[in-house]
Amino acid sequence: MKVGLYPALNDNNIDAGQASSQRQLSLSIAAIAEATDASIPLNLCLILDHSGSMHGSPLETVKEAAFRLIERLKPGDRLSIVAFDHRAKIIVPNQVIEDINSIKKKIDRLSADGGTAIDEGMKRGLEELKKGSKDTVSQAFILTDGENEHGSNDACLKFASQAAESNITLNTLGFGEHWNQDVLEKIADAAGGTLSFIERPDRAVEEFGRIFERIQSVALTNAYLIFDLTPKVRLAELKPIAQVAPDTIELPVQPKQGKYEVRLGDVMTDVQRVVLANLYIGQFPQGQQTIARVQVRYDDPATGQSGILSDPVAVDAQVLTAYRPSPNPEVQQHILALAKYRQTQIAEQKMQQGDRTGAATMLQTAAKTALQMGDKGAATVLQTSATQLQAGKELSEGDRKKTRIVSKTILQ
Repeated sequence: MKVGLYPALNDNNIDAGQASSQRQLSLSIAAIAEATDASIPLNLCLILDHSGSMHGSPLETVKEAAFRLIERLKPGDRLSIVAFDHRAKIIVPNQVIEDINSIKKKIDRLSADGGTAIDEGMKRGLEELKKGSKDTVSQAFILTDGENEHGSNDACLKFASQAAESNITLNTLGFGEHWNQDVLEKIADAAGGTLSFIERPDRAVEEFGRIFERIQSVALTNAYLIFDLTPKVRLAELKPIAQVAPDTIELPVQPKQGKYEVRLGDVMTDVQRVVLANLYIGQFPQGQQTIARVQVRYDDPATGQSGILSDPVAVDAQVLTAYRPSPNPEVQQHILALAKYRQTQIAEQKMQQGDRTGAATMLQTAAKTALQMGDKGAATVLQTSATQLQAGKELSEGDRKKTRIVSKTILQ
């Protein structure tokens, strides 16, 4: 298995007469399968809320979604299941999948009762995942429908950081309208996973399946993108690097031995990760100039190798005395995706400050940005939220969650 790394500038031409030029560097990263590659076992943990508020249809549909996932596991895959209310218990200890019917019966015995302590579920889930983490792709689904009323949100974020350090990816699923979006989003972002909103019980099977398809295509893990910038080239000082696909996330940058690193986490065969870096480029003489070299460091669970470095890829620009722009439409789409996310973030801040008019204006701007990139689903959600605010109405919890979700990704 190898890494495909494809750089592109939003404008490949640079004006030789300018003392400084700003460019957006897009980097698409995917795993490239080879004929001799072995199948990589999945190490999956389902961390499921069965508190009292999950009574009835919610818990029953989550059980059905869990059944469907288990049926899709392959020989050699590992599974563990943790259920939590205000305490956590192991329903299925980490094991290689053999007796599916026995596992289904254990899930089916779950009943709804008690409060909610997400951190307790995370703690037990990570303990189980670590038992089967060697030479596997380790993933967790964390599902809850409520606030972490009996637990600690700080502990949740600490466990998310520990998961990333242990090469474990956490995917969070919020069920209904009353879960804490900030906490679940931070957990998923910190541990390289995805956040999903299950608005209605009948969407549970679909959302479980969508995330499962993504994790089935994970081929490489613990990946870091490394930037080696040429002298006269620097990163922007504020929010210089973000991921824009498959989800939009601001990525923390770590300076290291004169280079810069950002953690990507999993690298997939079927889904590209796209990262956008904001660069300032100093004055260069005319001709083709290398402004950066990029590479990826990663682990390959199929071979048990870690810290593998891909070949460096040069990022070149054409410096012209008679400058003419050479825009890249694909990179422009990535720029719009990041703009949609950041505009929605500003709108949320204005809502928190009580500035309804300002929030509505920013949501309208985000809706226009979504339309520019052809994301009609997001445009509809964002404009609907803007219109409600303009009419003097409060956004419901469900509307706020949909608004955040569509800012981070393109609706399927």
